[in-house]
Amino acid sequence: MRRTAAAAVAIATGLASFLTVSSGPATAATSIEYVVVAEDGVAPDAAIAAIQAAGGSVVARNDAAGMYTVKSAGADFRAKATADAKLIGVTQKAMGYAPGAPKLEQPHQGPTGSNGKHGGVKADPLDDKLWGLDMIRADRAHRIESGDRGITVGVLDSGLDASNPDLAPHFSRRLSRNFAADMTDIDGPCEVASCVDPIGTDDNGHGTHVAGTIGAAANGVGVSGVAPDVTLVELKGGQDSGYFFLEPVVNALVYAGRAGIDVVNMSFYVDPWLYNCRANPADSPEQQAEQQAIIAGMRRALNYAHDNGVTLVGSLGNENTDLGKPPVDTSSPDYPDGAAYPRPIDNASCFDLPVEGPHVIGVSAVGPSGNRSYYSNYGLEQISVAAPGGAFTDGTSQSITNEILSTYPKSVLQARGWVDAEGNVVPARAASVFKSCTEAGVCGYYTYLQGTSMAAPHASGVAALIASRFGRSDHRHGGKTMNPDAVERRLLASATERPCPADTPACEGTTQFNGFYGHGIVDAYRAVR
Repeated sequence: MRRTAAAAVAIATGLASFLTVSSGPATAATSIEYVVVAEDGVAPDAAIAAIQAAGGSVVARNDAAGMYTVKSAGADFRAKATADAKLIGVTQKAMGYAPGAPKLEQPHQGPTGSNGKHGGVKADPLDDKLWGLDMIRADRAHRIESGDRGITVGVLDSGLDASNPDLAPHFSRRLSRNFAADMTDIDGPCEVASCVDPIGTDDNGHGTHVAGTIGAAANGVGVSGVAPDVTLVELKGGQDSGYFFLEPVVNALVYAGRAGIDVVNMSFYVDPWLYNCRANPADSPEQQAEQQAIIAGMRRALNYAHDNGVTLVGSLGNENTDLGKPPVDTSSPDYPDGAAYPRPIDNASCFDLPVEGPHVIGVSAVGPSGNRSYYSNYGLEQISVAAPGGAFTDGTSQSITNEILSTYPKSVLQARGWVDAEGNVVPARAASVFKSCTEAGVCGYYTYLQGTSMAAPHASGVAALIASRFGRSDHRHGGKTMNPDAVERRLLASATERPCPADTPACEGTTQFNGFYGHGIVDAYRAVR
């Protein structure tokens, strides 16, 4: 069963630290849960009154973002709320199972090619496979700065498997939060009675992979991260099924600002719209209002996080699209299944969020050759830098080792049949799945993924090294802090410039700044010098 008391979920996940939870009147079993965003400048009391007048009961509120979680049994609640001038729009929470391939990157299941190695002797046993760390010169950077425990990096993703011996040493259970309770209609049966997955778990795998690239410990097991000595914080804002809805993402960003998180990695887009448009003629009035609400809610949350010291890093996406010249969107809304329809996209009024939101450092992906990955989005308006994201096909090379190797949950690999019940990698996956154990017998698991989701954490790791090296004492939260604009300036200025490929009209710009590579490929060594 879906959670029935939003107040209980808020308290269980730690939302009560910044959310006000209201006990509204009892709702019928047919109640539907919504997320409502108020207009700019509307006081919380006025927004709540408008929601109640439309027939809704507020069960949780995030005043920093002007966002309210609401239950209503009224069939006309959405129309009434949308019509109220105090409210921007309403988005209905997921209500039906959406089958098909998960949205987030998944381990490669095709031919694996050679099991070649990149680089020489490294700190950890699998580091010789991390061509991405070689490309950004992380090993040289670590001689100067390997990260400060006082710098916290939030992984806003599907969770984080803290049982992995590469992630456990520097994982902050105290700061970590789960903002996305399981919904059985999209995530399958709940793993625990509360439907709030315990901190330190990941039933998708995507967040664990991202976390390893950022900060896997250099501890003699598995792999090393870009910033192996920073503190990792789980900000679970994604469902197990791979969806990222407005409410948990906004709550996670506001929490990050309040908790003093230094860097937040965002390797996703906010569902159900690939592009949120202010007034797309292809959309109904209610759909337009919903997208306006998502735009406003995300803008406020991103501004709040940035203004409270968070460096924001986002992936550009994997549609091989110039985000400044978007094509017809045929994938939205991606929930519920089968709801998508063709939507012409106006670049001036439509946004891919969060990467096209304020203060977000947009990252494209490159393969081992340094060329833009064939799937990576690009564009002069949105890009900041490029980073290793992997490319199974990289020029004339086709190999699983062209992708990014990082940490992955054993439970997810076992569910796929790639690791057996005894914890051994099955022979058919020996070239793409690895097991590495400590002397005490604690084992971690590792596999390959590709995507701009893998590029963003390389950039987030470099940002964390910058803050570790040049940050100052954080008198509010302890540890260190650094102004996010200063972090971004150094990240961009230290990147290795790369010109557009010859005879490639899609790549616009100069060697110093272009749509494929932005200011260049991130360089950890230059960044900390």
